[in-house]
Amino acid sequence: MSARGVLRALPTMLRVGFAESIAYRAEMFVWVLSTTMPLVNMVLWMAVSKDAPVGNYGQVDFVSYFLATFAVRQLTSAWAAWLINWEVKQGTLAMRLLRPVSPLWAYASENVAGFPMRVVVAVPVVLVSVALVGADKAVPQHAWGWALFLLAVLGGWAITFLANVAIGALSLFMDSSQKMMEVWMVLFFVCSGYMYPVELLPAGLRAVIDWLPFRYQMGLPVELMTSAHDLPTALGLLARQWAWVLGMGVLAVTLWKQGVKRFAAFGG
Repeated sequence: MSARGVLRALPTMLRVGFAESIAYRAEMFVWVLSTTMPLVNMVLWMAVSKDAPVGNYGQVDFVSYFLATFAVRQLTSAWAAWLINWEVKQGTLAMRLLRPVSPLWAYASENVAGFPMRVVVAVPVVLVSVALVGADKAVPQHAWGWALFLLAVLGGWAITFLANVAIGALSLFMDSSQKMMEVWMVLFFVCSGYMYPVELLPAGLRAVIDWLPFRYQMGLPVELMTSAHDLPTALGLLARQWAWVLGMGVLAVTLWKQGVKRFAAFGG
């Protein structure tokens, strides 16, 4: 289908996706409960920094950081890998392939359509953060800070979604790629800033992480939300983030197209 056709179909797909997110709101609530690890980490790091700051982080800084992490996690998550794995295994992917719009657009619209529900969860957490640590540590202080933060959230979601598609597409080459997704998630927890601020890592390890995609899924949006960088540094990190978006996009589309050819051969 042409780009014009996709744009015409997109509002309908978003409406359907939003209706599904409303219908499955109970499942979403359970998912939100499963992402409370930042709150646990916040308590642990507050205890660690009780007597003295850890790096540049005191107790207030850890509260600000991990509440921002919890909020950003709600906005940048994607689950396409699990859905693709399930549909390949069940054979229901064939139904999507019969539609005129690429399944990748459908997966993306279903994910994006859940944003309003996730914002409902994230906004109160941000307000609590403002009340606890003050607006200067909880949210960006300049208009450019808000713009870069929103761009970083979009980039973080894009990397997460495209990585999901790439790993999910591997299920078209093997029985299941869920173990690959589990490995990716472990690396995400270690390298993204989800468990601790990347700044606390040794300089050599942090330099390596700066060139991996995981920090740009989570750490960068959180750092921009808490005003951790000046404008030149933020722009440099955003450039790296969107380079990863581009790279992940090429990888995901390539794997998907090659994998679908194998799926057609199987189905025939």
